[in-house]
Amino acid sequence: MPLLLLGVRDELTGRPWQPPARHWPGSPLAGGLDEQAGGTWLALHPGIPRVACILNTRGPQAPPGTRRSRGELPLRAAADGRQALHELAGQQPILARYDPFILVCADLSAVLALTWDGRRAVLEDLQPGTHVFTNAGHMYPPAGPEQVPDAKAAHFGPKFAARRPSGDPATTVKDAWGDWLTLADGDGLSVTDPAAIIARRELPDGRLWGSTSVSLVALGPGGLRYDFQPVPGDAPTWYPVSL
Repeated sequence: MPLLLLGVRDELTGRPWQPPARHWPGSPLAGGLDEQAGGTWLALHPGIPRVACILNTRGPQAPPGTRRSRGELPLRAAADGRQALHELAGQQPILARYDPFILVCADLSAVLALTWDGRRAVLEDLQPGTHVFTNAGHMYPPAGPEQVPDAKAAHFGPKFAARRPSGDPATTVKDAWGDWLTLADGDGLSVTDPAAIIARRELPDGRLWGSTSVSLVALGPGGLRYDFQPVPGDAPTWYPVSL
């Protein structure tokens, strides 16, 4: 399976959502549903196959009066492919309606990332290898000696690169992902560790923010698999999504 993706969703824990399914009538797309805004954080088009996911990143927020939900962007990217990212990159007035984001679209021919920081859009073709995106941006591998990866990328980037699993759609979740399951479950780090990818924080207003689900996706010419963990860090909750 030439393309493997791990996505951890961090969100306010009280925000309602539904696990991956075909939530959008008339669409072939599958993904988790954000009940508040109707979009998703990761969308899969099984027929291509193609996957798209989004991360929040840093920068000025969109004006409240015109703000749109970023959750609609993975649906557009999964449906239309890299063309959607190229179109978005050239539409500054439309981008200005979204809070900053990183949108990744991947199929078997290429992986493209669009970063919008609230001021400018940057497109990046990802080369073969292991890449780590965090809310700070494309953190692994470092772009050069002057770039210092954040704690998450510094801890996990080399470990994911060293332990590439098969992603075989014909086997069990455990056999398909091997050591990546240990990493995806947090690699033993505390949820408050700056390097943790399974995180949890209590905000000053009393609300809880943290990791609310984890996805593993494998795409190959002979098939695909989509595995989901609705309780991050709880190994027995992993299950394959029916496509």
